[in-house]
Amino acid sequence: MITYIIRRTLMAIPLLLGISILSFAIIQLAPGDPTTLMMDPTLKPADQAKFREKYGLDDPIPKQYVVWLGKMAQGDFGTSIIERGVPVSEMIMARLPNTLLLMGVSTILAILIAVPLGIFSAMRPYTIRDYTVTVGSFLGVATPNFWLGLMMIIFFGLQLKWFPTGGVATLNAPFSIWDRIHHLIMPAFVLAAADMAALTRYTRSSMLDVLQQDYIRTAKSKGFKENKVVLKHGLRNGLIPIITIFGLMIPSFISGAAITENVFSWPGLGRLFIESAFTRDYPVIMALTVISAVFVVIGNLVADILYAIFDPRIEY
Repeated sequence: MITYIIRRTLMAIPLLLGISILSFAIIQLAPGDPTTLMMDPTLKPADQAKFREKYGLDDPIPKQYVVWLGKMAQGDFGTSIIERGVPVSEMIMARLPNTLLLMGVSTILAILIAVPLGIFSAMRPYTIRDYTVTVGSFLGVATPNFWLGLMMIIFFGLQLKWFPTGGVATLNAPFSIWDRIHHLIMPAFVLAAADMAALTRYTRSSMLDVLQQDYIRTAKSKGFKENKVVLKHGLRNGLIPIITIFGLMIPSFISGAAITENVFSWPGLGRLFIESAFTRDYPVIMALTVISAVFVVIGNLVADILYAIFDPRIEY
């Protein structure tokens, strides 16, 4: 297993390199110039040229990429163009815990709700409860994150005043775990909603197929209780296709976090990415793109490892 993990990690290096090249090229092709957002248009051309020379914006694109890649390999993502002199790594580390907290809680929430609902639906297929779960899942998949977030802010935040409408904590208030949880509930649910709905459908489909197998009917014929047969004999095999979806959920949480964090003013990496995109802060955009690619690789690696844990037929 250790050898496999090391091999997969080494194989991810050329993949990440290719992603960085494509991302860098696409950003360079985007219209506009970041210096127009930073400098006073009344500055003398000589001062503007010095500024561009300082940040290497006039260097050939291949040279800019090689310089950036060399620094990134040393853990240096450069300094922000907009936040002058502030290292990109500091900006990321300041917001990374908030994004990891939101993603972690959303992932756990999606799994804890979706898997039991999928099993519950598969145990009594084509009944009222099955149709209810199915309709709810389709609604969850079809509902955009930003719209659901806005509706929850209006209803639960402004009308009922149950939850705060944004932020990670109450301003000028002492640290409180309950206060953090209170701010986390709505964005975590919105971020988990779409994946929760899709995971419910996949769990139902997978378990429905497993529960029709001969060994399940044999276990039932021996007098075992239905819940024991489903959870002990069926769930482990039913989880195999679900693991694939779980591996794909991790990148989707990153992309969904950009919208959710912006709606709820959650100070995380997703909101930082949107802010940097509007201001064309190249160093921050490139750093966040690479970090997102790393999460994709990690998601696939975690899925492969879980295969071996839940399916004894798989060996590495």
